[in-house]
Amino acid sequence: MSEEQVQSVFRECRWPETNGEPVCPHCGGLDPYECRRASGALRYRCKACGKDFTLTSGTIFASHKLPLRMYLAAIAFFVNSVKGKSMLELSRDLNVNYKTAFVLAHKIREAISHEYKGRTVGGEGRVVEIDGALVGVYVKPANQKEFRRDRRRRENLSPNRKFIVVARERGGLSTVGIFKTEGQSKSWLKSVIKKGTVVHADDAAGWNGLRDKYEMFRIDHTNRGYSIDGACTNLAESFFSRLRRLELGQHHHIEAHYTLRYARESGWREDNRFKSNGEQLHHILGLTLHAPPSVDFCGYWQRRKPATFMPDGVAA
Repeated sequence: MSEEQVQSVFRECRWPETNGEPVCPHCGGLDPYECRRASGALRYRCKACGKDFTLTSGTIFASHKLPLRMYLAAIAFFVNSVKGKSMLELSRDLNVNYKTAFVLAHKIREAISHEYKGRTVGGEGRVVEIDGALVGVYVKPANQKEFRRDRRRRENLSPNRKFIVVARERGGLSTVGIFKTEGQSKSWLKSVIKKGTVVHADDAAGWNGLRDKYEMFRIDHTNRGYSIDGACTNLAESFFSRLRRLELGQHHHIEAHYTLRYARESGWREDNRFKSNGEQLHHILGLTLHAPPSVDFCGYWQRRKPATFMPDGVAA
């Protein structure tokens, strides 16, 4: 694509209400004009407020240093990978430094996470499947036998141990949360699943507290997963199947404080798996151009300490 074609795609995704005509992000003015930099880079100036802005001003790609074509290519590579895209592979595809690919991929995941804020699923007569899985439970034993500890005891459990919960609506979207224990997810589930929803779950004790608000059907995993009332949680379990493949097959290791971002990426891939690659690319590009500048990853490698954040859906 030429630079003009790339710019056209960015304009259409950022300002779909005006058919790609630029709108001032500072005052909402509709009469900006081109005021290119000395280098020839595209820039606009608003007639109303006199301020300058670019195609990425005020977005998660604000103050970008790479050409716009690189960001479009990065999103294309990202959506084309069915089970996730490793940052090392992305750096080779784009011919950029690993640190650049790392921040770029996490900014895309952060934009996806914005889509989950305030999301609810289900409704009157709708069916939602819920399930949970533990992550970060492995504790590497010491090499010498005298230094080994009983990894079954609570005090010897991994501090990165977390519980991921997913609620997937049949024929609809999904939402993901992360908690320290399964029981902590009960109040969150009641807030994201609408009243009147039929909930399908397994026989875990953590879901018992939902009976007072929802009609529930349960699966007894001790009886080969059979259910006499027709319960089924295959949609929720397919989410965890993709998440496990994303971790083991692509990234090999996920830091504990990034777990929710990767879980939401997996959920987004499940929700949009029937869309074409072009639709997925335009969807994510639109999310990145409507997300505010990243607090967690702007200047990430210049910090003395890693970013610490508690996104929506995390139980402290």
